[in-house]
Amino acid sequence: MTRTRRTLLHTTALLPTLWLALLLCGLPVGSGQAASPQAPPVGAPVDARRLRNAASEPQNWLMDGRTYDAQRHSTLGQISAKNVGQLGLAWYYDLEELRGVEATPLALDGILYNTSAWNITTAHDGATGKLLWRFDPQVPREWGRYACCEPVARGLALWQHSVIIATLDGRLISLDAKTGTPHWSVQTFDKAWPYSITGAPRVFGNKIVVGNGGADLGVRGFVAAYDADTGKQLWQFYTVPGDPSKGFENAAMAMAAKTWTGEWWKLGGGGTAWDSIAYDPELKLVYVGTGNGSPVAWKQRSPGGGDNLFLCSIVALDAETGEYRWHYQETPGEDWDYTCTQSIVQATLPINGMSHKVLLHAPKNGFFYVLDRKTGELLSAKNFVPVTWATGIDLKTGRPQVNEAAHFGVDPVLVAPGPGGGHNWFPMSFNPTTGLAYFPVYEHWFVYASDPNFVPKKFRSNGGWGGYTGEALKKRLVLQDEIPKREKTFLMAWDPVKQQAAWQVPLPRHGNGGVLTTANGLVIEGTTRQTLAIFRATDGALLWETPVQTAPVAGPITFMAGGEQYIAVNAGWGGGAAQIERGMGIAENRAAGRLLVFKLGGTMQLPPLAAAPPIPDPPPLRASEDVIRKGAQLFSDTCARCHGQLAIGGVKDLRQMSPDAHAEFNDIVLKGTRVQKGMASLANLLSVADTDAIHAYVISRAHEDWGRLNAHPDAGAGETP
Repeated sequence: MTRTRRTLLHTTALLPTLWLALLLCGLPVGSGQAASPQAPPVGAPVDARRLRNAASEPQNWLMDGRTYDAQRHSTLGQISAKNVGQLGLAWYYDLEELRGVEATPLALDGILYNTSAWNITTAHDGATGKLLWRFDPQVPREWGRYACCEPVARGLALWQHSVIIATLDGRLISLDAKTGTPHWSVQTFDKAWPYSITGAPRVFGNKIVVGNGGADLGVRGFVAAYDADTGKQLWQFYTVPGDPSKGFENAAMAMAAKTWTGEWWKLGGGGTAWDSIAYDPELKLVYVGTGNGSPVAWKQRSPGGGDNLFLCSIVALDAETGEYRWHYQETPGEDWDYTCTQSIVQATLPINGMSHKVLLHAPKNGFFYVLDRKTGELLSAKNFVPVTWATGIDLKTGRPQVNEAAHFGVDPVLVAPGPGGGHNWFPMSFNPTTGLAYFPVYEHWFVYASDPNFVPKKFRSNGGWGGYTGEALKKRLVLQDEIPKREKTFLMAWDPVKQQAAWQVPLPRHGNGGVLTTANGLVIEGTTRQTLAIFRATDGALLWETPVQTAPVAGPITFMAGGEQYIAVNAGWGGGAAQIERGMGIAENRAAGRLLVFKLGGTMQLPPLAAAPPIPDPPPLRASEDVIRKGAQLFSDTCARCHGQLAIGGVKDLRQMSPDAHAEFNDIVLKGTRVQKGMASLANLLSVADTDAIHAYVISRAHEDWGRLNAHPDAGAGETP
């Protein structure tokens, strides 16, 4: 789609004089003491009008991004730069999970609603932490194998007197907000395919809009809307075309099919909308961020090339009908596991001397995009991390200038960003007072190579990477050693008008959390220092930091209860951040997941952290080279998605298995004896001989990396398989 060049004014947004003066003095902008006079009374239903006017209720946090613009910005001001040193833990709740904890809680009239791994949902008194109710939807633990990066949940929604959750196994459930009792439940996808839901459901008007994941295992992505009162499906929009012989659902799919080749539909095509979905109530548009392809490697899913619409795109749909309105594709011919499912934030910026309504987007591919949110026109784009897959974005056409050498073959190639992305799902915040976007940044590098023996299969990893042997393996390991020298992580403040960094704060490694900003100049984020930290919005100066025994990767919120302002965040190491961190050999001992809530004068203390278990010796290696080589191929096809390429890292680093796990390996893999920990049976994919070969490969990798593992004594921390 052709885009017209626009030149941005290199000026900051116009700021109200009084607000700017208060910000620079470190004084609170809002009192944080009471709701707006227009706010509904306590106990009023959360209807469409209330959601649209959520900004008038700073004491509450009514939806995932706080307001429909998803800026994750609060005007509460009781906690300020002057008194932030008085912050302390008010209360905490043990989530009893060593899996990823990624949800943004919601706050309504003093009640805090939360959801954790396996969609276990709770309600708490916001001031005391008292548990009001707990609902466990009993997600089948075997469904965890279909979640890319652990059985996480990133949020929930409110409607009328109900709490809405979307479960990993695809159910949309309405719960009574007072009791946690289900009102209704509907299944949103065909369980014959390996779909999953990890993103938060969104309520737009009187509709619940939800997407799904599963591109890595071979599905056809879609997004759908449901009646918020009954759960009845109202519309559905596929994000990639299906089998042409069966006809197309609409003109958009017919258009998209022209950009694909081969028989992509046999493995779905991917493009799943697994996280960010946004809504403009004035334009009545739903903005859908779409994911990577299936198979991931471009020429394996579309041998003749092509853009492969609507992979890695923002697609605008009519909120009432689900009909296509426009799209902007950020990564045509997606080949690197880039997704465009990251935070889609709405703002008003000065462009060409005029106030302009835009979408702000910083996806995995490393470019920061500014789009006209009415038309999808590209206004500007600039890389915020080192990028080697493209040299820039042509503003005349809106297309990237692709580095063809980054389209990898069987020869390993080092590419930036890697699949962890320059910015992944961790929520971005925008402060309209400073005019800056704040988000965690990862200068990630990755060695890509096509597996010449890869055969795409439904329910099996469709990355198509790995299978390294001989010279390819040697080159991969050489390139892999370059990565630690190049990788960096930051909290970044980005000026979307100037398209440049305003400041950045170095942080230890990937896995720094989502961001919350306040109008009186605070930037709040969980860090891989295992802390919750508060920085000054204008220059990144550290104002306050407290240890929390794990990395709070989720998006924090702030709310009022009993006349006091609180900050709440889910803290729990897991998901893709854990996979990458363990793969780098730098994992640390961590606490299990917790919901943490802070206030001025809080005095609660966390219990001491238990010591990390020692790394056990691997068993003797007795298998032949042929068996190990076969196991390497099977591991890449079946296990690497959860347990890391080359058996490095993952949900559980298998190089560090206990003697009991080695003894039970075949039962774990084929009989599902540890399904309650998310390790389902793979008997439908593997034979006994296959499993023996995989076990031999894992043992061989443990022996190969034994010195490296023991150089990092905390690398074995975490859950026993």
